[in-house]
Amino acid sequence: MEDERIVKLYWERNEMAIRETQMKYGNYCYSIAYNVLHSHEDSAECVNDTWVGAWNSIPPQWPTRLKCFLARITRNIAIDRYKYYNAQKRHAEIENVIEEYWECIPNGDASIEDEFLLRNAINGFLASLDERTRVIFMRRYWYSMSVNDIANSMHLSESHVSVILHRTRIKFKKYLIEEGVFV
Repeated sequence: MEDERIVKLYWERNEMAIRETQMKYGNYCYSIAYNVLHSHEDSAECVNDTWVGAWNSIPPQWPTRLKCFLARITRNIAIDRYKYYNAQKRHAEIENVIEEYWECIPNGDASIEDEFLLRNAINGFLASLDERTRVIFMRRYWYSMSVNDIANSMHLSESHVSVILHRTRIKFKKYLIEEGVFV
Protein backbone atom coordinates (compact mmCIF):
# COMPACT_ATOMS: atom_id res chain seq x y z
CA MET A 1 0.00 0.00 0.00
CA GLU A 2 1.23 3.52 -0.77
CA ASP A 3 2.52 5.60 2.13
CA GLU A 4 0.02 8.37 1.49
CA ARG A 5 -2.85 5.90 1.79
CA ILE A 6 -1.41 4.53 5.04
CA VAL A 7 -1.14 8.06 6.48
CA LYS A 8 -4.72 8.71 5.39
CA LEU A 9 -5.80 5.59 7.32
CA TYR A 10 -4.12 7.02 10.44
CA TRP A 11 -5.99 10.30 9.92
CA GLU A 12 -9.24 8.37 9.61
CA ARG A 13 -8.30 6.53 12.86
CA ASN A 14 -8.61 3.25 10.99
CA GLU A 15 -6.73 0.45 12.79
CA MET A 16 -5.83 -1.06 9.44
CA ALA A 17 -3.14 1.66 9.30
CA ILE A 18 -1.14 -0.18 11.95
CA ARG A 19 -1.40 -3.53 10.12
CA GLU A 20 -0.32 -1.93 6.84
CA THR A 21 2.55 -0.12 8.55
CA GLN A 22 3.69 -3.35 10.21
CA MET A 23 3.64 -5.22 6.90
CA LYS A 24 5.51 -2.53 4.99
CA TYR A 25 7.97 -1.22 7.60
CA GLY A 26 8.11 -3.81 10.38
CA ASN A 27 11.46 -5.32 9.39
CA TYR A 28 12.98 -1.90 8.68
CA CYS A 29 12.01 -0.53 12.11
CA TYR A 30 13.11 -3.75 13.79
CA SER A 31 16.61 -3.48 12.29
CA ILE A 32 16.93 0.10 13.55
CA ALA A 33 15.94 -0.92 17.08
CA TYR A 34 18.14 -4.03 16.99
CA ASN A 35 21.23 -2.02 15.98
CA VAL A 36 20.79 0.05 19.13
CA LEU A 37 19.62 -2.60 21.60
CA HIS A 38 21.07 -5.91 20.33
CA SER A 39 18.10 -7.72 21.85
CA HIS A 40 15.38 -9.42 19.81
CA GLU A 41 12.76 -9.09 22.54
CA ASP A 42 13.47 -5.41 23.27
CA SER A 43 13.63 -4.59 19.57
CA ALA A 44 10.25 -6.19 18.96
CA GLU A 45 8.79 -4.17 21.85
CA CYS A 46 10.29 -0.97 20.40
CA VAL A 47 8.64 -1.70 17.08
CA ASN A 48 5.28 -2.16 18.79
CA ASP A 49 5.86 1.12 20.64
CA THR A 50 6.63 2.72 17.28
CA TRP A 51 3.15 1.84 16.02
CA VAL A 52 1.64 3.41 19.15
CA GLY A 53 3.84 6.47 18.64
CA ALA A 54 2.73 6.78 15.02
CA TRP A 55 -0.92 6.36 16.04
CA ASN A 56 -0.56 9.13 18.63
CA SER A 57 1.36 11.45 16.27
CA ILE A 58 -0.79 11.11 13.15
CA PRO A 59 -2.82 13.35 13.36
CA PRO A 60 -1.88 16.14 14.00
CA GLN A 61 1.27 15.51 11.93
CA TRP A 62 1.13 14.48 8.28
CA PRO A 63 4.53 12.94 7.55
CA THR A 64 5.74 13.55 4.02
CA ARG A 65 8.09 10.56 4.23
CA LEU A 66 6.49 7.86 6.34
CA LYS A 67 9.60 5.64 6.33
CA CYS A 68 11.78 8.42 7.80
CA PHE A 69 9.05 9.40 10.25
CA LEU A 70 8.82 5.82 11.56
CA ALA A 71 12.61 5.47 11.64
CA ARG A 72 12.88 8.56 13.85
CA ILE A 73 10.22 7.27 16.24
CA THR A 74 11.85 3.82 16.42
CA ARG A 75 15.34 5.20 16.93
CA ASN A 76 14.23 7.55 19.70
CA ILE A 77 12.33 4.78 21.49
CA ALA A 78 15.30 2.40 21.19
CA ILE A 79 17.76 4.99 22.48
CA ASP A 80 15.48 5.84 25.41
CA ARG A 81 15.17 2.15 26.24
CA TYR A 82 18.93 1.71 25.94
CA LYS A 83 19.53 4.62 28.33
CA TYR A 84 17.02 3.21 30.80
CA TYR A 85 18.54 -0.29 30.77
CA ASN A 86 22.10 0.92 30.89
CA ALA A 87 21.86 3.67 33.47
CA GLN A 88 24.33 1.82 35.69
CA LYS A 89 26.29 -0.22 33.17
CA ARG A 90 28.04 0.51 29.90
CA HIS A 91 27.68 -1.12 26.50
CA ALA A 92 30.78 -0.19 24.54
CA GLU A 93 29.46 -0.01 20.96
CA ILE A 94 26.50 2.31 21.44
CA GLU A 95 28.50 4.41 23.90
CA ASN A 96 31.17 4.80 21.21
CA VAL A 97 28.58 5.89 18.65
CA ILE A 98 27.13 8.47 21.01
CA GLU A 99 30.57 9.74 22.05
CA GLU A 100 31.75 10.00 18.44
CA TYR A 101 28.63 11.88 17.42
CA TRP A 102 28.83 14.37 20.28
CA GLU A 103 32.49 15.10 19.56
CA CYS A 104 31.22 16.66 16.30
CA ILE A 105 29.11 19.16 18.18
CA PRO A 106 31.26 22.17 19.14
CA ASN A 107 29.37 22.73 22.39
CA GLY A 108 27.78 19.48 23.49
CA ASP A 109 26.09 21.23 26.41
CA ALA A 110 24.27 23.74 24.22
CA SER A 111 20.52 23.41 24.12
CA ILE A 112 19.20 23.17 20.60
CA GLU A 113 16.81 26.10 20.32
CA ASP A 114 16.13 25.89 16.64
CA GLU A 115 15.56 22.32 15.48
CA PHE A 116 14.76 23.57 11.98
CA LEU A 117 18.17 25.25 11.68
CA LEU A 118 19.94 22.11 12.90
CA ARG A 119 17.96 19.86 10.55
CA ASN A 120 18.79 22.08 7.57
CA ALA A 121 22.46 22.17 8.56
CA ILE A 122 22.64 18.37 8.86
CA ASN A 123 20.84 17.90 5.53
CA GLY A 124 23.16 20.43 3.90
CA PHE A 125 26.20 18.65 5.29
CA LEU A 126 24.98 15.24 4.15
CA ALA A 127 24.27 16.63 0.67
CA SER A 128 27.85 17.91 0.49
CA LEU A 129 29.31 14.43 1.03
CA ASP A 130 30.04 11.90 -1.67
CA GLU A 131 27.66 8.94 -1.66
CA ARG A 132 30.04 6.43 -0.03
CA THR A 133 30.95 8.79 2.82
CA ARG A 134 27.29 9.72 3.35
CA VAL A 135 26.28 6.05 3.52
CA ILE A 136 29.07 5.28 6.02
CA PHE A 137 28.19 8.32 8.16
CA MET A 138 24.45 7.48 8.20
CA ARG A 139 25.02 3.81 8.94
CA ARG A 140 27.18 4.70 11.92
CA TYR A 141 25.31 7.65 13.41
CA TRP A 142 21.71 7.04 12.38
CA TYR A 143 21.53 3.25 12.25
CA SER A 144 24.16 2.74 14.99
CA MET A 145 25.96 0.04 13.00
CA SER A 146 29.33 -1.11 14.23
CA VAL A 147 32.45 -0.18 12.26
CA ASN A 148 32.96 -3.89 11.59
CA ASP A 149 29.43 -4.28 10.13
CA ILE A 150 29.85 -1.18 7.97
CA ALA A 151 33.23 -2.38 6.73
CA ASN A 152 31.89 -5.83 5.88
CA SER A 153 28.79 -4.50 4.12
CA MET A 154 30.82 -2.05 2.03
CA HIS A 155 33.81 -4.36 1.38
CA LEU A 156 36.25 -2.01 3.13
CA SER A 157 38.70 -2.52 5.95
CA GLU A 158 37.70 -1.44 9.44
CA SER A 159 40.61 0.99 9.59
CA HIS A 160 39.51 2.59 6.32
CA VAL A 161 35.96 3.06 7.65
CA SER A 162 37.34 4.46 10.92
CA VAL A 163 39.47 6.99 9.05
CA ILE A 164 36.50 8.05 6.90
CA LEU A 165 34.34 8.47 10.00
CA HIS A 166 37.02 10.45 11.83
CA ARG A 167 37.57 12.83 8.92
CA THR A 168 33.84 13.22 8.37
CA ARG A 169 33.24 14.08 12.04
CA ILE A 170 35.88 16.81 11.78
CA LYS A 171 34.20 18.16 8.62
CA PHE A 172 30.79 17.96 10.31
CA LYS A 173 31.97 19.94 13.33
CA LYS A 174 33.54 22.57 11.08
CA TYR A 175 30.39 22.74 8.94
CA LEU A 176 28.16 23.28 12.00
CA ILE A 177 30.42 26.09 13.22
CA GLU A 178 30.44 27.73 9.77
CA GLU A 179 26.65 27.50 9.59
CA GLY A 180 26.40 29.16 12.99
CA VAL A 181 24.44 26.26 14.49
CA PHE A 182 26.77 26.04 17.51
CA VAL A 183 29.15 28.76 18.56
